[in-house]
Amino acid sequence: MIHWLEHYRVRLALHELRPGSGRALLLLHGLAERAPEQVPPELSAWPGPIYALDFTGHGASTVPKGGGYTCELLISDADHALAHLGSATVVGRGLGAYVALLTSGARPKQVRGAILLDGPGLAGGSAIPGTPQIHTPDPDAVSPPDPLALVELGTDVRPPDYAMAYARQATHLSDLDAPIYVCTTERPQWLRAVVEEPGVQETTLEAALAACAKES
Repeated sequence: MIHWLEHYRVRLALHELRPGSGRALLLLHGLAERAPEQVPPELSAWPGPIYALDFTGHGASTVPKGGGYTCELLISDADHALAHLGSATVVGRGLGAYVALLTSGARPKQVRGAILLDGPGLAGGSAIPGTPQIHTPDPDAVSPPDPLALVELGTDVRPPDYAMAYARQATHLSDLDAPIYVCTTERPQWLRAVVEEPGVQETTLEAALAACAKES
C-alpha cells in the first residue's frame, strides 16, 4: 500500500510494508535505490508497523525538472513522512543514514532513535577541497532514479562539524538515552566525528532495533 504525500510540487511515495500497532519503523534508502517491496528480513523482528519512503527523484516519487538535490531537501522528505506517522524509529542505509542523522537532530522529539547502516551514498563528497570536477548525468540513463540526483547527492560536501551539530541537537534535545545508533563498517570523516559525540552508540543492527523497540 502506498500513502501519497504532497510536498509542494513533489508527490512522495510512502510505502506501508507491514501494518500494525505501536511505533512505526521508517526506512530511508540509499543513493539510487528505492523503497523495498517487502520488509527486509533483518528488520522483521520490529514489533510495530513498517514503512519505507521513496526520496524525491527516486522510486515512485516525483522526479523534478532541473535537479537541485541536496540532503536538506531529503530531510524535508523525511519530515513529511514523520508528520504523517506522528513519530518513528528511523533506519537509514547509505545516503539514507546521513539523512536519518540530520533528521534526528532537526526533529529530536519525532525521531525515536536513528539507526545508521552501510549503503550506497554514505560517504558523499569530501569536505576537503580537491581537484575540480565537472559532473554530468548520463543522457541515456533511465529515471528514476534521476541521473541529476546521482550526480548531486553523490558528491555533496559533508563537513564533520555540520554532522556533529545535528548529532548534538539529537543527543541534547531528545529524551532518549541513545538517540543515534551507528551500525556501519564504512566510516567516512563525517561519521567518525559523529561517533565521538556522547550519547551516540556503536552497536549491531539487532541490538539497536531491540533498544529502540523498548523506548516509550
